[in-house]
Amino acid sequence: MKEIKVPELAESITEGTIAQWLVKKGDHVQKGDPILELETDKVNVEVNSDYTGVIGEVLKEEGDDVEVGDVVAKVDENGESGGNTSSDESAGETKEASSDSDKKEEPKEQKEQNNEKKEKTETSNVDQKTAGKNDEVVASPAARKRARELGINLSDIYPRDPLGRIRPEDVDAHAKGASKQSDSKKKEKTESKSSEKTEFDKPVERVKMSRRRQTIANRLVEVQHTAAMLTTFNEVDMTAVMKLRSQRKEKFLDKHGVKLGFMSFFTKAVVGALKDFPNINAEIQDNEIVLKKFYDIGIAVSTDDGLVVPVVRDADRLDFAGVESEIANLGKKAKDKQLQLNDLQGGTFTITNGGIFGSLLSTPILNTPQVGILGMHTIQKRPIAMPDDSIEVRPMMYIALSYDHRIVDGKDAVQFLVRIKELLEDPYDLLLEG
Repeated sequence: MKEIKVPELAESITEGTIAQWLVKKGDHVQKGDPILELETDKVNVEVNSDYTGVIGEVLKEEGDDVEVGDVVAKVDENGESGGNTSSDESAGETKEASSDSDKKEEPKEQKEQNNEKKEKTETSNVDQKTAGKNDEVVASPAARKRARELGINLSDIYPRDPLGRIRPEDVDAHAKGASKQSDSKKKEKTESKSSEKTEFDKPVERVKMSRRRQTIANRLVEVQHTAAMLTTFNEVDMTAVMKLRSQRKEKFLDKHGVKLGFMSFFTKAVVGALKDFPNINAEIQDNEIVLKKFYDIGIAVSTDDGLVVPVVRDADRLDFAGVESEIANLGKKAKDKQLQLNDLQGGTFTITNGGIFGSLLSTPILNTPQVGILGMHTIQKRPIAMPDDSIEVRPMMYIALSYDHRIVDGKDAVQFLVRIKELLEDPYDLLLEG
């Protein structure tokens, strides 16, 4: 049989979780056919068969974590669909025949048979108890097989997986005596689990975090530990932008086939401000500051599986229609789970719009290794004091800039937001420049 392995995905992706098998044992596949969907930290990708034939073995289950190079299935190039059934039946018949012949030979050595029977009965009782315990333990199929080979009780093994799933390496470590402290750790874990369960007097549901959600959680915590993050705020009078959109939206749609939204104004304003404050369009690498001379702007998109940040490439070279078209295209791909790895990599700055969900004010978290992220918020009418001391009701939006204080000074961060405010409150400059 030929082995199907997890292929090289990208330099930054070395592992994933099997989200869904697209075939089952006995199915016929052609070379290049997708056989499973793999969930990675960033996107879901399909793993294709390298051979034509019948799926002879499925070695990993849905939910199992796999690494690049792991064998997930085997293909029989000479097999036929559903061909396993007859061989299984014939094997069963052979087993029954041998069992019948054994029964006929029993009277010849009755005493020995009785002794063996006692031993088998005792062993069977022990095995049943062990099997019962093993069935209660969460373990991958490979780990169960390895434990059976080594004669180890799964309930005695301390898993290193934070979700409590036992893997083959845990079995090997236990067998070699590498986890001598596992007993005490296991007791602590059991006590914490029991206290966790008894804490709830009413029904609860435990749902395993997806790989993407785990990655989001880990990255957000990592940012708090590795960056000196600070947030500064300002507010923008959206009157001019809203008036311009109202005047141009129909002609814009007829001419370009895409709606004129707020994101193109903010994207172009961000590019203009980044040109004035290049340290915010940079990142830290060791002891160096890498100043980027290009403007790939990440636009945060909320999906059912979590937040993703596809990148609008060379936003400085696109006009308003180009920005809107690219954002619409990336947003659709995100919701349809069609994003590719190159859609998500290499952004220099990020914009996130919590205002579409009604957020009035927030402190966005950096998308490392970037050192700046702009947060947009909901537009709310508020009374504003005008230059002539009159009071007018204006559509106002709070904006927030979170930045890495290690290379971005507070003065630059404040002036960066002021520059964005100026460009948005006089958007005709943006149209001329764009």
